[in-house]
Amino acid sequence: MEPSDVKLGQDADFVRGAFGKIAPRYVLTNHVLSLGIDVLWRNKTARKVAELKPRRVLDLATGSGDLAAAVQRKCPDALVLGADFSPPMLQQARGLGLKNLMVADAMNLPVVDGAVDVVTVAFGLRNMASWPEALREMARVLRPGGSLFVLDFSLPTQPLLRWGHLFYLRRIMPWIAGMLTGESAAYRYLCSSIEKFPAGESMCTLIRANGFATAQTEPLSFGIASLYMATKAG
Repeated sequence: MEPSDVKLGQDADFVRGAFGKIAPRYVLTNHVLSLGIDVLWRNKTARKVAELKPRRVLDLATGSGDLAAAVQRKCPDALVLGADFSPPMLQQARGLGLKNLMVADAMNLPVVDGAVDVVTVAFGLRNMASWPEALREMARVLRPGGSLFVLDFSLPTQPLLRWGHLFYLRRIMPWIAGMLTGESAAYRYLCSSIEKFPAGESMCTLIRANGFATAQTEPLSFGIASLYMATKAG
């Protein structure tokens, strides 16, 4: 079986319901759980997007709009469109002053082929119903030579750091998130999904098998997160 045929992903209905419940305190909880480091990761991604001087950027699974807002600040002349299938999450994004927002499933985007220069997705691909199908849809809406940026959690490769991070994900993070949101079940899912998500070269292989000519990865914060950068064939 080819990597592009593997139907890896999540239960979309469960994910939509979970994010709808945690939307009001999603941003606060993220900042607490990451000690604010998630802001640095998004800013780094936005800077790399800005280096390409794009005219049109599509931020998928935009959620509370943090990455879309960071990209808009770095690319003031670009049209930055945020899409998410959770209306409660988009309501949070509107609170950041984002105006170009739409309710849309990343698996079936109401966007014509080759319409955007850059696609970004932060902590969202992991939660989609099919990672290969989502990547192919991202490639479809990108122009030839366009760029994809995927920011998501990963696991450190150093054994001691990996053990400590897994302990945090399995025991501490769901408890803290449950205290902040009252929805510990949603965060138990989110934490377990990190362990199942491809990382490093495995993710690059998956990206290249689904519409992209090149893909590379940059570990962030000792591998707690990773930034994947890919280019569609020109």
